[in-house]
Amino acid sequence: MIYPDSMLIPRGPAAFEFTVKKSRFIALAEPVDGPESARTLLAETRQAHPDAAHVVHAFITGSGREHQGLSDDGEPAGTAGKPVWEILKGREITNLMVLVVRYFGGTKLGTGGLVKAYGDAARGVLDLVKTEQLIPKRRFHLSLSYPVYEGAVMKIREHQGEILSEDFGTGVVLTGILPESESEDLSRDIRDLTAGRTEIEWEDPLS
Repeated sequence: MIYPDSMLIPRGPAAFEFTVKKSRFIALAEPVDGPESARTLLAETRQAHPDAAHVVHAFITGSGREHQGLSDDGEPAGTAGKPVWEILKGREITNLMVLVVRYFGGTKLGTGGLVKAYGDAARGVLDLVKTEQLIPKRRFHLSLSYPVYEGAVMKIREHQGEILSEDFGTGVVLTGILPESESEDLSRDIRDLTAGRTEIEWEDPLS
């Protein structure tokens, strides 16, 4: 799998708000990891804004930006979701959803006004999003005996890994994530540490 060197992911959420002809636009940018989490976030946002006239959205996820979606949510076709998506698509970023909540102010904006308002909303919130470079990662599982446990934890940390869970029983089972570029080196170090008795179980790269 090829990961563009310039691809970015959000470090956290952002919000931006403005008013056009008494219509209130609230733009929200939230990290998401796939279409399912995007659907969940959309439902949560609608629940948080029950009196809003529209909750427009667009999202892009996946290491190759392969998952995308958008909706006008009742606005005239092409005047809301598409301009939000176009602005989002123009940024080198993935795993992000932009939602624009509109509270209608009583004055229609017209086709051009809607396109401008939703585009400005997306642009405004995306300018506030803090990002970092996408680093492809893999999840791993590792079963260890107690004498090598501390040494294995040190090796995982040396290779920029993060331990997500530890299960202590007759031995220790670790689950964690690690930059994909470090996976071969960690596998080698664990084999050396355990005299070849232990192999790491790797999952497919995370998208």
